This record gives sequence, structure tokens and C-alpha cells, in this order.
Amino acid sequence: MMHSKDVTLMPVHPDERLAFRDQLKSAFTEAVVKEFGSQHGKPIPTNEDIWSTFQVKDTAIYHIFADGKPVGGAVLLLDKKRQHHSLEWFFIDSDHHNQGLGVAAWQAIEAAYPATKIWRTATPYFEKRNIHFYLNKCGFKIVEFYNRYHPDTTFPTDLSNYGPTDLYEYEFFMFEKVMDRSE
Repeated sequence: MMHSKDVTLMPVHPDERLAFRDQLKSAFTEAVVKEFGSQHGKPIPTNEDIWSTFQVKDTAIYHIFADGKPVGGAVLLLDKKRQHHSLEWFFIDSDHHNQGLGVAAWQAIEAAYPATKIWRTATPYFEKRNIHFYLNKCGFKIVEFYNRYHPDTTFPTDLSNYGPTDLYEYEFFMFEKVMDRSE
């Protein structure tokens, strides 16, 4: 159990992963529906996307609690050898937004992994709230912008026939935070 301010990170027990997946999926889908309406195409993220991160050997999956109540979650992929870690999934339930819980949760994650040299994460282009959060609240820098003109090579390279409700999963920013340990 790790604490930072009013936030506690609690590891997700393997028996809780299905419910955690559903909570994560709901939080992400809510943002897509808010931006594109209910006809937004396929579920984002897919069950397969989520489960694949759960299966990685060095994955840490956390519930985020505030005042003893669940308010969100985080999934981290840890490269313990290089200390380059990835924030794969991160969410605060929408009824707990604008309370500083995202920043407190991020601070708790950083405190839990003090030897980290680099953190990486990504967020869709349309997620202005997330972009602001990572840049202005957490100290990340944008290191890449994937889009139809600069596609991520793990996705289809011909995005010319994709419409706005399809591109949300292919247009995204990659962020990186290099941890300064000289303080």
C-alpha cells in the first residue's frame, strides 16, 4: 500500500481484474462518447487491449483510493532493468474530476518508483483535458504526435479512409518525463 496526500494505491488482486477492466473501459469510453457521441465506432479500449497489458510480466495494476473510496486506477509496465516505465492506463472516475486526485495519484505513483529514470505515456489527440494534465500538471513533454501523416508503425499505415470517429485511436501524443534526481 502506498500513500500520497489523500490518495492510496492498492494493488489489484487477480480476482478483481475483470471488474477493474470494466471500470477502466467505462472511464475511457465515457470520454470517447463525450467527444464523438454514442456512434463512436468500436469500443475503446478493447478488452484485448486491456487484457494484453495485464498479461505482461512486469505489470503493476493499482486501484486508486481517496479517503478510502475507489476513485480510479492505473496500469504500469515496468522495465526494472533500465528503469524506463510506462503508464499504460490511468483514470480517475468522472464524478471525482477537478479535485486534484489525478495529480495526487500521479505523485503517489512517482513516489512508489523513486528509481525511475523515464516515464512514458500516451493520450489521444482529442483528449485536451489529458494533454493539459500530463504537460502542465505532471511535467511530461510531448515527444511524438502520431497521425495520418505520421502513423505509428504498429497500426495500419493507410489511414486515408478513416473518418473522425475512427481516427481517435490513431491520432495520439506520446509523452515522456525524464526524472531529475539532482535535487
